[in-house]
Amino acid sequence: MSRLTSFIVALFLILCSPAFAQQEQEAPDLVAWNKLAEQAEQILESGSANDARLQTIRDEVVKWREKLKAGQGVNATRIATLKDQIAALGPAPAEGETESEEIAARRKELNEQLAALQAPGLQAVEAYGRADGIVAQIDQTLRARQNFALIRKTPAPINPANWTPAVAEAAHVATQIYDEAHSRWDSTGGMSGFTQRLPLIGGLLLVALLLLSQGRRWVDSLPSRLSARASERSRAALIFGVSLGQIAIPLIGVILVAAAVASTDLVDDWGMPLLRSIPAAGLSFFGGVWLARRLFPTADTAGQPPLPMSEERRAKARARATLLSAALALHQLFSRTILPLSGFNSQNDTNTVPQRISEASAGVWHFLLVLFGAFCLFRLCTVLRGLRMNEASAAPDYRIRVVNFLTMVGRVIALATPVLVALGYVTAGNAMLWALVRTLALVGLLIILQDFIADFYAMAKGGDQSARDALMPVLFGFALILLSLPLFALIWGARPSDLVEAWTKAQQGFSFGGVRLSPMAILTFLIVFAVGYSLTGFVQGAFRSSILPKTRLDAGGQNAVTSIIGYVGVALAAVFAVTSAGIDLTSLAFVAGALSVGIGFGMQQVVSNFVSGIILLVERPIAVGDWIEVGGQQGIVRRMAVRATQIETFDRTQVIVPNSNLITQPVTNWTRGSLAGRIVVPVTVAHGSDSRQVAEILREIAEDQPTVLVNPAPAVMLRGITADGLNFELRAILADINGGTGVVSEINHQILQRFAENGIVLPGSTRPARDIFVHEQHEEGAELS
Repeated sequence: MSRLTSFIVALFLILCSPAFAQQEQEAPDLVAWNKLAEQAEQILESGSANDARLQTIRDEVVKWREKLKAGQGVNATRIATLKDQIAALGPAPAEGETESEEIAARRKELNEQLAALQAPGLQAVEAYGRADGIVAQIDQTLRARQNFALIRKTPAPINPANWTPAVAEAAHVATQIYDEAHSRWDSTGGMSGFTQRLPLIGGLLLVALLLLSQGRRWVDSLPSRLSARASERSRAALIFGVSLGQIAIPLIGVILVAAAVASTDLVDDWGMPLLRSIPAAGLSFFGGVWLARRLFPTADTAGQPPLPMSEERRAKARARATLLSAALALHQLFSRTILPLSGFNSQNDTNTVPQRISEASAGVWHFLLVLFGAFCLFRLCTVLRGLRMNEASAAPDYRIRVVNFLTMVGRVIALATPVLVALGYVTAGNAMLWALVRTLALVGLLIILQDFIADFYAMAKGGDQSARDALMPVLFGFALILLSLPLFALIWGARPSDLVEAWTKAQQGFSFGGVRLSPMAILTFLIVFAVGYSLTGFVQGAFRSSILPKTRLDAGGQNAVTSIIGYVGVALAAVFAVTSAGIDLTSLAFVAGALSVGIGFGMQQVVSNFVSGIILLVERPIAVGDWIEVGGQQGIVRRMAVRATQIETFDRTQVIVPNSNLITQPVTNWTRGSLAGRIVVPVTVAHGSDSRQVAEILREIAEDQPTVLVNPAPAVMLRGITADGLNFELRAILADINGGTGVVSEINHQILQRFAENGIVLPGSTRPARDIFVHEQHEEGAELS
């Protein structure tokens, strides 16, 4: 525990002290940089470098740019010291004024030293701008080439003149692979050499065969077995983890098959690129099959389906998604080996291979692959379109809208891309079709991961399925979507260097009112504020549970102290967070001025309530649990906040009273300081009644109440004689005024009873109350009979 505490304190001090992270930087070699920059600018002007050469130059310039950025802080500590020394000399004399020769000489000497120390940093700033410009120019050149490759038109695949050469060149590739294997068979010793490698080849093939046959079957049956044995709280999460073996085991088998073929030493320049593409193609296929089974599960699968679909539609979608995965795998296998396209592979893969067949022949084979993929995509989007929410599904509404939108776009692209490829825009058609297929796969993966996070959270909460809809899984799912945005960008043609450059620009931050904010500054602010807020809550809890109960403060005073600790702690956490993030609030002077104007006009009530809340917490004229009356509302104080106070009335309604009303308006506190309180019961009797007898009866009734205090004793007063009768008033002090309503009701019941027994006439009646009471009983008995 002590180690953990020490680590937290050290981390907090480091975050709050940016000076700890500052180190003296060495000045970069500007001569070497200028030489590289001139070469890069000449190559860009000539336009002769290919994409790979430009990317290499860009990488070197980016490394230099980082060095130059770090070099901007050269001599930072010494510069700060010199600035303090110059400031200590006082302000420089204005025009026409003079200062002593010693101070002037010292000021000149310090300024010269300052200029000499600042020179390397200023040179680094200038060089950094040049490097940034070169990087931007290279990115612009590569992007222009990529766009040109996408819109470039090649020979149309639908031209019958290209079909025969396409078949012939494909046969030539197969012949070259065969001839290569035959020649290497002889060079590696023929049958004797193969016999020496046979144990390794046979072992790899045997393990691969077991994994592809029995291993996959075992993994497929394991979820159903776990569904029967695992507990309800852990079933969904365990099945998800085990289901990943549906990708890993067959993929390992495919890799072992490729390794077995490679160990024969029969493949080289022609066959090796195809062999190296097998793992990627296998991952596309088996990953797609896994996604299809998770997105469109069978009826016996545990848990809620991710999408609201009938079993029949899920079965169709599962089969068509599997077929689309096969189309993507074929594209992965051939497009980057035998059928490379100019400008297509370079978008997402730098391992390009030489052109094996002509561009016209490659377009024919790409047209067939695109036609097959578009057909599978169209059929899948057809079965997925028109999803609707139903009561049996727990899928969020936004998920349904996203899937419906993607299926609509997918149907359009499935119809458009074969036409584009047929017209000769092979690269553009391939890019659109397979990018959308990968987008659908990534969206499906996000849906599955969101459900897994919800299941895992429910398992951690003890198996409560209602926890799947809690806030925490939703936040994790939203964070997952944000983290996937770079993947979507890569799918649709962005280069990794583009993402790195975007992150570099983001790290530089943006200026707001003279304050520069960056992701690291914001993250530091959030971390420090969260730590400060947590410590504030911990201190509040310690005071509330351990310290304040041992003092003489009442419940209201304890609540006031904990509230003030909370406000002070949050304010200090905000100050520490701003300081550790390196945010200079002096630059926000104009914002503060604008806020002051806004506070003076639109927020004056808010400020008034806030100040009133502080006054209430300090003076404590009311406290939680008091019975108060303000603005015609009576009730018990349940909660006191900075802006308003919450009162619960006697009919169980909640009334929010602004704190300014409790300061500016009269407030009656019935229970402040003591629960004792007075009740007043008015009573009117008819003329002719014995006033002394009435007073004695009322006094006896009050004294019989258990909560009425003996000292002071109850009092009965004849308040007036009117045309209606004699007006009496019974006054009594209760030990607990909270029960006053019940006591008044009981007194009124006994007044009716005692008046009826003693023949005291009520106002507006010519008969005694006893006669009225007996007559009413007689009438009720007659009605019942």
